[in-house]
Amino acid sequence: MVYRLKSPILGFEQIKEVEFNESDELFATISDASKSGLVWTLINPYRLREYSFDLSADLQKTLGINENSQTLVYNVLALGQATDDSEINFLAPIVFNKDNALAAQIVLDVKKYPNFGAAQKLSEFVVKAQ
Repeated sequence: MVYRLKSPILGFEQIKEVEFNESDELFATISDASKSGLVWTLINPYRLREYSFDLSADLQKTLGINENSQTLVYNVLALGQATDDSEINFLAPIVFNKDNALAAQIVLDVKKYPNFGAAQKLSEFVVKAQ
């Protein structure tokens, strides 16, 4: 599904639309809908840890979110050379409103969410097979 960005992905302000593809319950990708070749791997934070944050009234309005909206929240996963080296940015979630195909990346205040890091190792949350 193609989503129109109401707030840009950090560092990629020129991208206005992304195509969202869910791989499974844990992983998804977004790619630049203009077919530039840019692709981001996303991870569902709720499958890894307790994760909640306040969505401002302004952002709810911008994304058209209400109590009946179907929303998704994902975090960017920066892939490392090894899976254990991959890092999750819990401080900049991307919120998707499935009802109207709008999305936005938001930046959370580290002081308000001290347990969320901008570069937390995936290995902190995934148990290795023995």
